Amino acid sequence: MDSEKEFEIDKEKNFSEWFLKVLEKAELIDDRYNIKGFYVLRPWLMEMVDELYRIWEEELKKRGHKKVLFPTLIPEENFEKEKEHVAGFKPEVFWVTEAGDKKLERRFALRPTSETAFYSLFPFWIRSYKDLPLKLFQSCSVFRFETKATKPLIRLREFLWIEAHCAFKSEEEALQQVREDMEITKSVYSKLGIPFLFFKRPSWDKFKGAVFTFAADTLLPDGRRLQLPSTHYLGQNFAKAFNIKFSDKDEKEKYVYQTCYGPPISRTLAAMISLFGDSKGLRLPFEIAPLQVIIIPILKKGKEEEIIGFCKEVKERLERRFRVGMDESEKSAGEKFNLWELKGVPIRLEIGEKELETKEITLARRDTKERTKVRLEELEGEIERIGKEISENLKKEAEEWFKSRIFEAESLEELKEKVRQGFVRIPFCSIEEDGRECGEKIKEICDIAGSLYPEEEGPKGKKCLVCGKEAKVWVYACRSY
Repeated sequence: MDSEKEFEIDKEKNFSEWFLKVLEKAELIDDRYNIKGFYVLRPWLMEMVDELYRIWEEELKKRGHKKVLFPTLIPEENFEKEKEHVAGFKPEVFWVTEAGDKKLERRFALRPTSETAFYSLFPFWIRSYKDLPLKLFQSCSVFRFETKATKPLIRLREFLWIEAHCAFKSEEEALQQVREDMEITKSVYSKLGIPFLFFKRPSWDKFKGAVFTFAADTLLPDGRRLQLPSTHYLGQNFAKAFNIKFSDKDEKEKYVYQTCYGPPISRTLAAMISLFGDSKGLRLPFEIAPLQVIIIPILKKGKEEEIIGFCKEVKERLERRFRVGMDESEKSAGEKFNLWELKGVPIRLEIGEKELETKEITLARRDTKERTKVRLEELEGEIERIGKEISENLKKEAEEWFKSRIFEAESLEELKEKVRQGFVRIPFCSIEEDGRECGEKIKEICDIAGSLYPEEEGPKGKKCLVCGKEAKVWVYACRSY
C-alpha cells in the first residue's frame, strides 16, 4: 500500500465501505465479473476457503459422516414432491431451459439446496434398519436468485457451503443429530474465534419443509445479524414425500426421520474478515491464515547476498512447521510491511544486518503491532506460542465486542432505538404459529432471530411488546442481512 490512509475508515460507522475496500485491496475477491451477484474468489481467499473446508469436513467425518457429490442440476419434478419446500425456494431458483440451440423437454434447477436431490436416491440406498443411520455431506456451491442488494461473501447469488443430510430409524436419533450439528458449529467457531448465539427460529421463519430450525447468528460491525450454520429437524416430511422407508427388526415398513445441516463457507469468511479486521486491513487467526509467517529482508548495500541467504535458511527451517513466505520484491520495507499487514499475516519477521550478526530475529505481531527480539534457536517455539496468543486475542476482542451488542428493551420505542446496534432481547407472546401475527407486525421495525438455545427461563409478569398479551418467551430482535 502506498499509504495507511487508504484504510482510515471507521469500521463500525462505515462498515460497508470498509468491507468492500478490504476485499479489493487485500485481493480477496474481484467484483468485475459481468453477472450481478457473482464474484471471483482470488488465491489469497481461496487458501482460506480450503482451510475452512478442511476443518469442517474433519469435524463431520469424525462423527461418522461420509462425503459425496451430487449433480448441480436438479429436475423440476423433484422440487414438486414437497410442497412447502418448493413454495419456499422456487422464487430463488435459476432454471436451465435450453441446451445448445435446443429447448429442453423439462427444465432443471441449479441447486439452491439439495434436499430434493439427495432424497430422490435415499429410497434406493435405504431398505433395511441395517442401512441406518445414513449420514452424508457434500462441499459445493449453491445458486439462489437473491433479489435484495448483493454484497460479496455476505449475500450472493452463488455461494460456497457444506450441506449434510442424514436419515435415522427414530425421532430420538434425529434430534440427537440436531444437537450434534450444534456441537460441530461450536467446535469450529471456537477454533476460528467467531462469536455467535444459537436460536430456535420462529415457526414462520423456519426452513421450508422442516419441523423446526436452529441457527447460529453473529453480528457484523454495523450491528446487523449474519446467519451462519443452521440445522433442521425434518421429521418425516421429506421421507413421506420421497417414500423413504426401511424394514425394521419387527419386519414392519417405517418412514425414516431426517435432518439437514448447512455450514456456510462464504459467510464464515465474511464474519472473520469483518470481526477481526482493523484500519490497516485483515487480521487473521493463526490457524486459518494462508501465510502464518512472512519474512521481510532488510537489505544493506554490500550485504544483500548474506542477508537474503540467511532469510532463506530461516524460511527453510520454519517451513517444517508453519506456512511461511518471503517478500523479495523491490518494494521498500515500509511498503512490504503495509502490504502484509493488509493481507493479515499474523507474524512478520524482519531480518537485516543486525539480525544476521546477532542471530536475534525481529518479530512483529499483526494483532497488537508489538515487536520483539527472538533468538534463532527459540524461534519455532516463540512463533507457536505467539500464534496461539494472536488467535486467542482476536477471539477475546470479538467476544467482548459481541457481548457489548446485546441489549434489552421494554417498549417498541426503546427497541427502535437499540436495534440499530445489535441484538435486543424482548418479551414476546410466542414463536409458534399463535405468535405469527406479532412476528409480521414487528417486521416493520426489524426481524425476530428467535428464542435462545439452550432455552432461557421465560419472562415473568411481562407483556408481549407487540400485542400486550402475557409474554411466554424471550426473543432476540435484530436487523439482518
